[in-house]
Order: sequence, then structure tokens, then C-alpha cells
Amino acid sequence: MNIVILTVGSLKEKWEKAAFDEYTKRISGYSAVNSVEIQETRLSDHPSEKEIANALDAEGKAILSRIPKNAAVIALCIEGKKLSSEKFAKCISDHCLNGKSTICFIIGSSFGLSDNVKNSADLKLSMSDMTFPHRLARIMAAEQIYRALSILNNSRYHK
Repeated sequence: MNIVILTVGSLKEKWEKAAFDEYTKRISGYSAVNSVEIQETRLSDHPSEKEIANALDAEGKAILSRIPKNAAVIALCIEGKKLSSEKFAKCISDHCLNGKSTICFIIGSSFGLSDNVKNSADLKLSMSDMTFPHRLARIMAAEQIYRALSILNNSRYHK
């Protein structure tokens, strides 16, 4: 199995990078993992709805061009489905059983993802009803991917 974590924007703080790197290192014990960053579109201090829509469209095109061929695509978005860690693990397992050797997780910018990206996803996934900074969501997603792989491999990490 191959895991791709495709994100808009980069991690800026040292602690963010350290946390994300720790979880990707742990994931690599179960699966190949690749982190791909798409440049976030710069917006004015008080962007209009049109400016935001244009930025999401540009970011969406860049995201869609970087999704590996034949990958299962999971878009993290607020309107997505909420799953327990166990159900999330089963979802990953099901994608593998259905012949998808690559799972691509997509995390958008602070304004989210374009409709084109969300509509191309095999699953829209929400981590919570709460709002998180997208850089923290990236770390949380990596932890949950690691937890899911731990569950599937009967590791002691998930209690």
C-alpha cells in the first residue's frame, strides 16, 4: 500500500514539522508514504467571495494534477462523513481490497477545497464538527492514518 498526503500550503513551525514527520515515520513502518505540498494561493487581507473561489479553483487544478493515477481519493472537508478510528481503518482496508494500492488524502487551504476536488473524491471525510487550522489537521490526519494502520496490523498503539 502507498499513502499520499496531498496538502495545500506548508508547515511553518518547527513543532508542526516535527509532529508530522514523527507520524509519517511511523506510517512508513506499515506503508510507503509520500507528502506532497501544493502552493497556497496568496489572497488579500479581506478577500471577496470571488477571490476565494478563484483561489480554490486554481488550487483545485493543481491538486487534481498531482493525484496519482488509480488512487483511492479521500478529501478531508467539513461536510464529509465522520468515522470512528475503527471504521476509518476498515475504509482503508476496503480500498486496498478493492484493488487500490494507493490512497491519496487531500487537505485544502484554510478556505477548504474546490468543488471539483471534493467531487472527484471516493470519500469525503470530516474529522470533527470543530474547526481546526489546516496545518494542525494535517498532523491529525497523519496520526489517524497511523492509528488506522496500527489497528489493521493489531498493534498495541490503538487501545
